[in-house]
Amino acid sequence: MTMPNAQSAVSRAFDSPDIQQAVADLRLRMSDGSRILLGVAGAPGAGKSTFSASLADFFGPGAALVVPMDGFHLGNAIIDGTPLKQRKGATDTFDVGGYFSLLQRLARRDEDVVYAPDFRRSIDEPVAASIAVPASVPLIITEGNYLLAENPAWQRVRSQLDEVWFIDTPPALRLSRLVERHMVFGMDRPAAEAWANGSDEANARLIEATRDRADRVILWR
Repeated sequence: MTMPNAQSAVSRAFDSPDIQQAVADLRLRMSDGSRILLGVAGAPGAGKSTFSASLADFFGPGAALVVPMDGFHLGNAIIDGTPLKQRKGATDTFDVGGYFSLLQRLARRDEDVVYAPDFRRSIDEPVAASIAVPASVPLIITEGNYLLAENPAWQRVRSQLDEVWFIDTPPALRLSRLVERHMVFGMDRPAAEAWANGSDEANARLIEATRDRADRVILWR
């Protein structure tokens, strides 16, 4: 399932013994050939995407794929001109029912290929059918903010996941990442800082309150 240099690769990507133990336990859980749906939760800027991509790279092609929750952002055509536009990224700006349905299909593993949406920051839009998930792939990593949220619709999402890991990152690092990300995608610094300290931070407080519901807390620097 892993390449010969897998241990050195994961050591470079994950320098914490706790993370390496989490990965080892996950490999053991996968050893019977069943499909595992692993959720990776955390606040905006915590490093969920980077962590998930590193984990998928460790397991290698054909063994793991990342299917992000962000593919279920409501499109700009839906939220433009509404109060949702200023809260983009909040729980009610996602198609949670569509996400739940996708996870059900992935868990059943009874289709040759399932096509999942992705989110393209370059156009600030979800793009349908952008990720092909063959039935042969045993580990599906789905990362997103609200995998542990209390809202009943999001609790249904949690019910489809075998485990959820919470990415815990120092607030100052997380905030600096957010500001840089917003600037890369077109905001000037004052606007980026305002968004990171406003909408993003409001969402972060909600997400941080779900930390204790995770199966594991991953300290990620």
